[in-house]
Amino acid sequence: MIQIKRVYEPHAAADGARFLVERLWPRGISKAALDMDAWLKDAAPSTALRRWFNHDPERWTEFKRRYHWELDANPDAWGPILTKARRSRVTLLYSAHDIEHNNAIVLRDFLNARLKAG
Repeated sequence: MIQIKRVYEPHAAADGARFLVERLWPRGISKAALDMDAWLKDAAPSTALRRWFNHDPERWTEFKRRYHWELDANPDAWGPILTKARRSRVTLLYSAHDIEHNNAIVLRDFLNARLKAG
């Protein structure tokens, strides 16, 4: 199972393996303070895509399409998450304020579809 959580929420035992899936380090959190298994920068949207999207909900549908294209082109970036998720619970950590329109949602759904496909 893959779930998502803001980095600012407290760690919980039910989180399982925790992967930060942001290109930039989250503001206001020291690297020592964030309990995570790995920072997978390359699983996040490219800088160009992130800047284009700019958290604009009107661009959400197109953002998802473009991000899927990036993910399809770079399976090495998200492979470790999928490998872990096949054995145990995984939490993708993100820092966006918008809990309905962020890259972690797209990545979670992308990976869950691959888990279901086998």
